[in-house]
Amino acid sequence: MQTNQIIEAFEHLMSVVHRTPLNESKTFNELTGSKLYLKMENLQRTGSFKIRGAMNKILSLNDLAASRGVIAASAGNHAQGVAYSAAKRGIKSKIFMPEGTPTAKVKATQAYGAEVVLTGESYQEAYEAAVLTQQRSGATFVHAFDDVEVMAGQGTIALEMVQQCSDLDAIVVPVGGGGLISGIATLIKNLYPAIKIIGVQAAGALATYNCFHGVGKTRLLKVGGIADGILVKEPGELTFPIINRYVDDIVSVTDEEIALAMIMMLEREKMFVEGAGAAALAAVISGKLRMAGKHIGIIISGGNADLDKMPLFKSLANSIQSTSKVG
Repeated sequence: MQTNQIIEAFEHLMSVVHRTPLNESKTFNELTGSKLYLKMENLQRTGSFKIRGAMNKILSLNDLAASRGVIAASAGNHAQGVAYSAAKRGIKSKIFMPEGTPTAKVKATQAYGAEVVLTGESYQEAYEAAVLTQQRSGATFVHAFDDVEVMAGQGTIALEMVQQCSDLDAIVVPVGGGGLISGIATLIKNLYPAIKIIGVQAAGALATYNCFHGVGKTRLLKVGGIADGILVKEPGELTFPIINRYVDDIVSVTDEEIALAMIMMLEREKMFVEGAGAAALAAVISGKLRMAGKHIGIIISGGNADLDKMPLFKSLANSIQSTSKVG
């Protein structure tokens, strides 16, 4: 992937996606001793950043490919992005989702016009089922992360961020399969190399973390946790080399740390974000990153949380709040 592909994607998407705000929070600034800039992709169309990559991919299809429709696999947000993008172009979409996908994400995907198939424990099983169907149907597969056009679309977030704040010292990014951080890191390290790129993985799905640090298993048999949007069993074949080349560090956060960030976003900023969307913020407020006095961009990647699980989120947050420096 080249920087010019991200710039081209930005030009293609300007009239389609929202230019989401970069919010500064006095509360979080005081808690961390840093200046935090929250990139609010939870306010994006379909409720997450995923529409950027999906739309860029679908807009790139020629008429013949478009006429055959698209197939995708997703834990939820990519599904909505593909469904919305396909509907905007007037083509059919079929989305395979894990059986445990939050009901809100399934219903939203169907509401955008997609046919939804629930299968498997995680993204990996849904992906394998989708690939088999794609091979039989001839439809275009729109990968959730391991695709150049998808990564380029996600990278447009970085271009917006540096336009909105010219003095960022670091950008902290949630990592599942790595499409978001690959796009962001490619743009930043080629145009603004002094800015550090930090990835954040959920403790229940550390495949990319393990690959990056050379520890543990790089293909996981099982993943779990409240950050369903980043629970991926193995890194992408295209994304990981980019991550390995450009990303400065990857850290992990627990479900309790993620839940606390979610609750704090709701209580302090009046924003309801999903687990994956709160992961990057969790890494900063939990002290995993020592960047006092720095200007830190944080990707709030999505807001499509399952309301039915709010008691769980609150319980997890309470379990560490009494011993945390965050109050």
